[in-house]
Amino acid sequence: METRRSSPLSRAGPLALLLAGLLLSGCATSALKTAPQDSSQPWAPIDAASPASVDGGTSDWATKQFSVPADPEVAQMQPAPGIDPRRAYGLPELIDIAQTQNPLTRLAWQQARQAALATGMVEATYLPFISANVIGGWQETSASLPVAAGSTNQVSSRIEGVSPQVALQWLLFDFGQRDALHKTARHNATAANILFNGAHQKIIHDVTRSYFLYSAARSRVRIAEQNAANARKVSAAAQARNDEGRGTTVEVAQGRQLVAQAQFGLVQAQGTERDAYQLLLGAMGVSPMTKITIREAGRRALPASVGAPTEEMIKAALARRPDVLASFSALKASRSAIGAAQAEFMPKVFLGAVAAGGDASFSATGLPTIGQQASATGVLLGVTMPIYDGGLRAAQLKNAESLAAASEATFEQTRDAAAREIVISADTLRSALASYRAATALVSAATVTYDAALDAYTSGVGDITAATAADSGLLTARLAQSDAHAASLVAAANLAFVLGAMTSAEVPAGLTGR
Repeated sequence: METRRSSPLSRAGPLALLLAGLLLSGCATSALKTAPQDSSQPWAPIDAASPASVDGGTSDWATKQFSVPADPEVAQMQPAPGIDPRRAYGLPELIDIAQTQNPLTRLAWQQARQAALATGMVEATYLPFISANVIGGWQETSASLPVAAGSTNQVSSRIEGVSPQVALQWLLFDFGQRDALHKTARHNATAANILFNGAHQKIIHDVTRSYFLYSAARSRVRIAEQNAANARKVSAAAQARNDEGRGTTVEVAQGRQLVAQAQFGLVQAQGTERDAYQLLLGAMGVSPMTKITIREAGRRALPASVGAPTEEMIKAALARRPDVLASFSALKASRSAIGAAQAEFMPKVFLGAVAAGGDASFSATGLPTIGQQASATGVLLGVTMPIYDGGLRAAQLKNAESLAAASEATFEQTRDAAAREIVISADTLRSALASYRAATALVSAATVTYDAALDAYTSGVGDITAATAADSGLLTARLAQSDAHAASLVAAANLAFVLGAMTSAEVPAGLTGR
């Protein structure tokens, strides 16, 4: 009779498993060495690439006042492709670049795709789930005989086999839970698609606003340059009067002060222009290292006035505002989620099926090996009914109802805020247009005053104080006119944005003043 004795390694199995568990637990806690060692000491990377000090052997990152190791890979900034440095880009071209290069558009696109895939995943639950499984294994046992048989006192047996299986699971009826989840996913997908278009509208608005502000900054530079030229004229007149013996050194000093002050204003205007250029690049979503020539739109004509938005206009705007529509879709999704939570209280009917095969063998000490092949198929129809879950389903239902109530409040807040934005934006545009008209009249009067004061001072019948005051008044008037013109364009763009018509070529009725 064959004798199979258990080896010392097999008898030591439980002890080996215990030792392995202790070693693994030790490895887990040893990972603490990669974290900061003290709340008041800087973290230092522990790797071969980290420089080490000579005496202590620790990384000299610790001597750098909580600095972190640099990773050059994160600093790779590339300018927007396809920009011709010899070409001047207007507002439409800048918007096109922004819509293709701004990361926000890609983010909104991926979010819309994820929401669409979520809808598809819910739809997949209507279909059966089929899986292929292979189960294999062996079992060996050894037992002592009560009476020794010949030279052995143990008998061993071994069973081994492989069973391939194909299983089917199909949820047939769930009292509308999947339907409710599908509606929720579809509403969320609709909201994501709306927000994708809304992201493009916001980018168009931001680029338009930044473009007008940049144009205003360049206009302020030109005004500052003209003011510097006017100041030099006053200074030259003071120097000429002094050379002719009709002036004083005080007037010469005042003229030089006027030139210095104008030069200071020019430097400030140039700095503001550079800042506005970077804000425009930021609105486009391109690298700040990008070099692009901006073509100004010119002095756009402004309407005399605009009308107040009517109730019909506000309702039409709310019906196409992306944020309002997305909030409403989120509200409908939260309401559908209540139905899914209610279905958890109902039973579910499912179908199961399996087709399996088997190849097994059995061997025992002193006996021939026995092999067996078998196959089996089966179909099951079952019903599962939840009875008790410690209040989990009730809490989920209450939570779904609370989320729906919160979504409804959010929608009402979004809708009211959108309506308020429309009214305020229209008022802002009217105020900006009124300011522009007043500033235009002020520029006309200040120009006459400056020319008269400079001629009088040059002719010897005026004084430098009047000429200086006239120059300052003309500068203030021109800056006010430029700012009011830019504010009108920005306000018009903002009104189009809050009306949900940022991408529409049509002028909303009632806002033309005609």
